[in-house]
Amino acid sequence: MTNLIHDSKIFNINRMEPHSDHKYTIPNVETREYLNGIWNFKYNGAKENTFIEVPGHMELQGYGNPQYVNTMYPWDGIEDLVPGEVPTYKNTYGIYEKEIEIPINWNMNRVFISFQGVESSLELYCNDKFVGYSEDSFTPSEFYLSPFLKPGKNILKAKVTKWCSGSWLEDQDFWRLSGIFRDVYLYTIPEIHMEDLFLTSEIEDNFKNGILKGEVKFKKFNNRTINMEISVYYEKKLIKSENYKEIIDDNFSFKIFISNLKLWSAEKPHLYDVIITLKDFETNQLIETINQKFGFRKFHLENNILKINGKRIIFKGVNRHEFNCYKGRAITEKDMIWDIKFLKQHNFNSVRTSHYPNNSKWYELCDLYGLYVIDEANIESHGTWQFPTGISGDKAIPGDSNEWKENVLDRAKSMVERDKNHCSIVMWSCGNESYGGKNLYEVSKYFKEKDPSRVVQYEGLYWDRRYNSTSDVESRMYSPVTDIEKYLEENPEKPFILCEYSHAMGNSNGGLYKYTELEKKYEMYQGGFIWDYIDQSLIKKFEDGHEYLAYGGDFGDRPTDYNFCVNGIIYGDRKISPKVQEIKYLFSDFKLYPDKNGVLIENNSLFTNTEEFLLKYKILKNGLEIYSETLEIDIEPLSEKYVNLNIPNVQNPGEYVIEVSLHLKENNLWGKIGHEINFGQYTFKINGTSKLICDENLTIVDGDYNLGVRGNNFEYLFSKSYGGLISIKYNNIEYLNSIPKLNFWRAPTDNDRGNKMAQRYAQWKIASLYGSSQAFNITKDEKSISILYKIKLWTNPETYCNLIYKVDCMGILNIELDYPGFENISEMPNFGISFNLNKELTDFTWYGLGREENYIDRNKGARLGIFSKTVKENFSEYIIPQECGNYTDTRWVNLYDKHGNGITIEGNNLFEFSALPYGVNAIEEASHNWQLPPSSATYLNINLRQMGVGGDNSWGAHTHKDSLIDASKPLNLKFKIKPF
Repeated sequence: MTNLIHDSKIFNINRMEPHSDHKYTIPNVETREYLNGIWNFKYNGAKENTFIEVPGHMELQGYGNPQYVNTMYPWDGIEDLVPGEVPTYKNTYGIYEKEIEIPINWNMNRVFISFQGVESSLELYCNDKFVGYSEDSFTPSEFYLSPFLKPGKNILKAKVTKWCSGSWLEDQDFWRLSGIFRDVYLYTIPEIHMEDLFLTSEIEDNFKNGILKGEVKFKKFNNRTINMEISVYYEKKLIKSENYKEIIDDNFSFKIFISNLKLWSAEKPHLYDVIITLKDFETNQLIETINQKFGFRKFHLENNILKINGKRIIFKGVNRHEFNCYKGRAITEKDMIWDIKFLKQHNFNSVRTSHYPNNSKWYELCDLYGLYVIDEANIESHGTWQFPTGISGDKAIPGDSNEWKENVLDRAKSMVERDKNHCSIVMWSCGNESYGGKNLYEVSKYFKEKDPSRVVQYEGLYWDRRYNSTSDVESRMYSPVTDIEKYLEENPEKPFILCEYSHAMGNSNGGLYKYTELEKKYEMYQGGFIWDYIDQSLIKKFEDGHEYLAYGGDFGDRPTDYNFCVNGIIYGDRKISPKVQEIKYLFSDFKLYPDKNGVLIENNSLFTNTEEFLLKYKILKNGLEIYSETLEIDIEPLSEKYVNLNIPNVQNPGEYVIEVSLHLKENNLWGKIGHEINFGQYTFKINGTSKLICDENLTIVDGDYNLGVRGNNFEYLFSKSYGGLISIKYNNIEYLNSIPKLNFWRAPTDNDRGNKMAQRYAQWKIASLYGSSQAFNITKDEKSISILYKIKLWTNPETYCNLIYKVDCMGILNIELDYPGFENISEMPNFGISFNLNKELTDFTWYGLGREENYIDRNKGARLGIFSKTVKENFSEYIIPQECGNYTDTRWVNLYDKHGNGITIEGNNLFEFSALPYGVNAIEEASHNWQLPPSSATYLNINLRQMGVGGDNSWGAHTHKDSLIDASKPLNLKFKIKPF
């Protein structure tokens, strides 16, 4: 049967019709028997059996290598194929074998098998007889097994092939893996079985009452008449019950009126239990019981606005691949629960199942916890129309070709029929990046005819407008804010969503606030979905057993798209990256704007009163808390209110922060009591006067090669021959390893590499590496001394900086870096000084914005306070080493060793800094974290400013102009160093 994989028109043989994923029970019978676990396995024609775990991927269990590609097909450059043709070179397969025995209390005539996910094709045999064939990796493949069974032991064999003709429709941006990666189970059904259930609702205009509508399809092994009872419960309380007697037909519909509805939304995920019992009409014997969770909600388009239960919705979403760094797409329920709690805790309200139907359990969790879902069909053919040379839809599939029509319709149907009862799903998606054409239009038509209660989304219309009604929304990817505004200003016909935006590759998500600002400005702007949720990095081991997170190419996979698989807001091992701090703040429905007397609170939620939270406020003086209070507040959804606070009158000089925050009042499914929802800060200063009196004189030794300056417990040494500061000693401890360097550079981020920052700004790296001292001027008296170095940066054009050191009699080293500005040169990545310090300085505390790293275009979610970290933990775990660990709006930073010895840096004005175990050049040169050498120093970078990280996309979008450093204008950095 091997030729099955070569025919694009054959995508299933004997596969059962898709149906809803409702749960059912039979009296005194366990209806499922899971076959997960160890199977016998033969790989690629091997004669001897080995073993493999199910669910799992072949490649992650030693059978072949994982391969990561994005747009191109995995066989590109290996075999010259046209769509539909299947690779023959290295197209591996595996034979899975399992011995089964049917439970005694099952009726042998009613046994089925379900494969919930197999990649990419499945040939099934039972007792060496062909059972059936199926493609579509991400929806169930189910077969009627009874005709092939015999009493006692039976042998199942499943041939799983890596690539089939259907693989042309599975060109998603992910690791190319194969195998049985979701649950496998046997199941039995009673003699009369509710095979399919479709629940919908009609909500009255007042959103108080509604009708539960149901369509039922029976599978019968006899012609007996049944009675059906439908009971609707809310929180275990019976709301309504209806009885239907003497049902004979195979299909049945019902309507039940429900009053005083508790509507479902992501904010309020109210679920009803719809319990259906089937009984024999003559004997009243129970045949089957179904318990389906159901949420009453209305998601619709009204006046070109997407609304949930009558309210305009804004998607605060993320694209989520199913992924585990050890098991690939064979994720566990534990993974899913972690993911959904994380999303709820960080103010996400929606998720797109990029780019395939997910594990059925995920939708149950989204129903229960409350997330809006775009459910996406397993259709992507990116590599047939988008090329390095440009866009060409001539060969795009499925296009208008009859060859692919039934295949894509089957994939759409398999998704909808399984998932249709999940209230969390508010949109069906025709797939991803498959251009346009008639076939996708037919998919859209099917969605709308089958289920008019939901909206259809598809982005590919941006490239091919021939069938513009395919999508009910204008869905785009990575559109700049200016393009979005242009669309929304020109009398648009559809609401706008970003199905992908703010590309989270490496140190990214800068400028996200520019998108969230559109929410108030344009009613038809309805949010978007960040790309993406989790780094698709896989665990790989060295020979000594040491593990690291690997990306494309690390497994010898060619062709590959290397690190383009790591775009997540969390790392592959589910550690949270610093980027999340910003997203959580911007995505919150609750905005807090304090002042000296109180706080203006905007409740932008649709259905949540602030009574559910506690309002906490505190006063910080110079970063230290001096007062706090807690109160309850009552602000209705979609309203705002100014709340007066009992803020004491402070008069002493200092910098004060009034911080106001909202916290959970009680535990809930996804968060514990006290969990912070959002915060706001107001800062003000009370000026005072302070005068330092110094009676000490400096000891100055002006030698031939060096200039020494010392006093009580401090000593500085400046080199005349090497041109800089060469020693900082406090209490006879040396802190400086080498001369501080001017630093105009940063280790390029993924976004920098994508937009060729290094090529545009390379002269600033040269200036950082090779700037040379051109002068040495000394000005002194008994109480202070100033040393000026003129640092020549490069000769064409001739540019320079003045670096001035001044030591006063208190032992404070004042440093000034002055740049006059020069015309006709590029923007500057960074403006500051880098100190190579004693590696014993392992810890630091700072007063500035934190707690996580932040940048000028990603610091809205950072708060002003005093924070502490180790130098080691400040090095962010981006999979490719790059710029990280920066903090803006800093007042001071203390860097110290385990004994409490160290240095303090204070800014004359606000400054930026980072403290890292590696210098900028070592970070830039490494392509994996394990390639970084053992740390030999602590690198302290004091900057006036660093350019923003950007993030509109990672393949060309520049950092926004307002987050760059204009090198044509003067720049001046002043700070001081003293003992800690």
